Amino acid sequence: MGRRRGARDPVNILFGWVRRQSVRVQVFLGAVAALVALVGLKIFVRDYEHFYIASEAVHAAGILLLIYKLTRHKTCSGLSLKSQELTAIFLAVRLYCSFIFEKDIHTILDFATLAPTLWVIYMIRYKLNSSYDKELDNMPRYYLVLSSVVIAVFVHPISSRLGFNSILWAFCMYLESISVLPQLRVMQNAKMVEPFTAHYVFALGVARFLGCAHWILRLIESRGAFLYHVGTGFYWTIANLTAEGVQTFILADFCYYYIKSAMYDQLLRSLSSPV
Repeated sequence: MGRRRGARDPVNILFGWVRRQSVRVQVFLGAVAALVALVGLKIFVRDYEHFYIASEAVHAAGILLLIYKLTRHKTCSGLSLKSQELTAIFLAVRLYCSFIFEKDIHTILDFATLAPTLWVIYMIRYKLNSSYDKELDNMPRYYLVLSSVVIAVFVHPISSRLGFNSILWAFCMYLESISVLPQLRVMQNAKMVEPFTAHYVFALGVARFLGCAHWILRLIESRGAFLYHVGTGFYWTIANLTAEGVQTFILADFCYYYIKSAMYDQLLRSLSSPV
């Protein structure tokens, strides 16, 4: 009886219909759903700053999922220490910039995210190191940091207000856009994604969507002037757009497979073949 009711549930019917579509159609439907959600947010939310706040809150919630995993299950298997360290670096730099220039809710949220991230790093490095698989976490983080530094030195916002800090601002933006790559590499190497890790990365994807919604709607509202809210520069504008696009694409790809595997009621097994 329960199964029949479940089978007639509108959500199950919708998921069943989507599962029968081709990958191209599923991607199209996902893009349409994202666009509809963006339009809905624009209509019903007046203060677009709430998107950024919600984005940081979701990121913090994802970290709390990791804390639950580490404290309850006493294992850090499936987690990338390098991703957490990269996250801590860009959060620390952004917290510094926010403290110098803003001292507002952004500063508080960055600190609230940085503190538990440092705790996760401590747990992986010292308390649960025996369950950490260093061989799977094999993406060189120094290349990611160095490339972000080099690009930031040459491509950063031109602003008399920021001065040298404009390089730091650009650095944390570039590093944030690629900080999840080591975690995705661990998932690919392991061929199996632990549920809490998958939920964490999906939370990052949701946070990225909200951050992207904030960015796009502010861009539309200001008729393009939001591109220059930090500083000016032709190459900085291109790099800003590219960094936003890269981070969104990386996490959107994972979220697609996460949702697809959720529709099949199966654990996400790999990024290329979840079912």
